[in-house]
Amino acid sequence: MLNISRISKTFNHGTVNEKRAITDLSLHLAPGDFVTIIGSNGAGKSTLFNAICGDFLTDSGSIILNGEDITFMPAFKRSKHIGRLFQDPMRGSAPGMTIEENLTLAAASGGWLSHVTKADKKRFRERLALLGMGLEERMKQPVGLLSGGQRQALTLMMATFVPPWLLLLDEHTAALDPATAERVLEITRDIVNKDKITTLMVTHNMQQALELGNRTLMMDAGGIVLDVKGEERAKMTVADLLSQFRDRAGKNLDNDRMLLS
Repeated sequence: MLNISRISKTFNHGTVNEKRAITDLSLHLAPGDFVTIIGSNGAGKSTLFNAICGDFLTDSGSIILNGEDITFMPAFKRSKHIGRLFQDPMRGSAPGMTIEENLTLAAASGGWLSHVTKADKKRFRERLALLGMGLEERMKQPVGLLSGGQRQALTLMMATFVPPWLLLLDEHTAALDPATAERVLEITRDIVNKDKITTLMVTHNMQQALELGNRTLMMDAGGIVLDVKGEERAKMTVADLLSQFRDRAGKNLDNDRMLLS
């Protein structure tokens, strides 16, 4: 499904601000993999997502998605097959447009907003009802009036209304209160499992990283220092993760946000 082969990226090359963000990174995801990613700030997690989405071109290496070489493909073309959620609930939807209008754009139903059919509206209501947030009764309300959790759940639905080849979740619950975050995670699990969407999810919560999905990656200094799955992952504890990180990265994990989660 996703084959990343030896990509590297250096920003501001040749200047005093030179920053090696990704170093000779390779990664293979099978169809339906749900992979969690953890790492300190600056480890390269979001930069990896940006490389996959085409926000910049890598200096070397290749990115193959569903058998198609997207290494030099423009970002807008990649977005047809890649869904992405950010930490900020305000990103990913149009606040001045209604819930119905946002879903229409996501579903690409009829092309123009005026062409929404009764069947489309029925489908939107049915999908929204699955969120358990009452949004199916508020379809004519602007998205800007929703709470952060409601908006993030809607954005998740928009990103997966037409199941993408790949779903990227960049700490998409970090800005939500604990109860709402847990609900959005539950919705995430349901959608990903139902449609068997290949997923990469960045999280700062190490326990969560071991419980969600079927595989866990740990990143440091622009590379993958740990890739664990199966029985080994099932038996692993947070203490084991910290020990593995120390052994492989040659230093202790010093991210307070992760350690306190």
